[in-house]
Amino acid sequence: MSAAPATPLTAAADAVPVGVQVGRLERLPKWLNLVPMVAQWLCLSLRHGAITLPSCANPALTAGGLVGEGKMEYLALMGAHARAATANTTSVDIVGPGALAEVQAAMVLQGLGFPLAVKPDLGWCGFGVRRIEGPEALARYVAAYPCGERLVLQEWLGAEGEAGLFYLRWPGAASGELFGVLLRHFPRVVGDGVHSVAQLMSTDQRACRLGRDGASEPCCDVRRVPARGEVVRIASVSSTRVGGGYEDGTPHITAELLRAVDAIARDMGDFHAGRFDVKYDNLEALQAGRFRIIEVNGAGSEAVHAWDPRFGLWQAYGIVFDKQRRLFAIGSEMRRRGHRPVGWLALLRHWRRQRALIPRYPPSN
Repeated sequence: MSAAPATPLTAAADAVPVGVQVGRLERLPKWLNLVPMVAQWLCLSLRHGAITLPSCANPALTAGGLVGEGKMEYLALMGAHARAATANTTSVDIVGPGALAEVQAAMVLQGLGFPLAVKPDLGWCGFGVRRIEGPEALARYVAAYPCGERLVLQEWLGAEGEAGLFYLRWPGAASGELFGVLLRHFPRVVGDGVHSVAQLMSTDQRACRLGRDGASEPCCDVRRVPARGEVVRIASVSSTRVGGGYEDGTPHITAELLRAVDAIARDMGDFHAGRFDVKYDNLEALQAGRFRIIEVNGAGSEAVHAWDPRFGLWQAYGIVFDKQRRLFAIGSEMRRRGHRPVGWLALLRHWRRQRALIPRYPPSN
């Protein structure tokens, strides 16, 4: 599969901050990172009498959005107001040799063109997410996509600003709260007029991650030598697994932003805990509540602003622990109102299916 779009994604240096360091949570081995989180989850499970209690927080979603839910489930919950704030999106089940024709027909019906964002309906951490430049790239992607799985097609939003807005609302409350805001920075390199993009990536502590997992590749021509000071975005996704940087944007929360998010969440029925991933033009626009939703995640979404490198280890864990306590409290109240948590065996099956699909997706770019 070709890694290079027709034109590279570039941005001015002041639009894409550089020099984002690697935080303490990122430096820990993944298994060690999870030990304190799992330990507290188990303690809360014993206290509340159910290990999967947070699945009650969003009863209309598979497992409450802990794991195993599809992206289109969230769109199905949305009323007209929430839909209007969401990027133009549709989906197609990839089945048989006629899948490409069905995808093309769905694009026409939905009014979608190129460039296009494609992503797995059942995904995680940006795996399988690609910017598609034209018909040939689309055909390659569909041919490589696992048969029998749903593919999401979405208009490409070119805004450089991307944020995760973590929302919580107590059941029955008139409004919710923004628990945290994550500002994402896409992986990028800064040209020196001498070295190629590939050479610049190899010496950058974050950019060198791109491609290392075998499930990602650059979205630009890595052979090109960018001019001195030119900032080149090297991926369409902003996950830390491909070199993206996370910054805590919680201090930027305003009443206008909260009202905008709250109105959307209230238009999704019994949605009490999750993260809205959004695109925005600039920080002022975000604070004014002007953004477009690219996807929503439920109770299993991480409070990823805790990954800001400025936080010490215990500050970061403090954020995660606080989020877990609130999730169990909301789940407990929803259980009191008659909702039952998903069984732990069913949750395990959802997790295993999702993990098994990830290596089958085409690489992200």
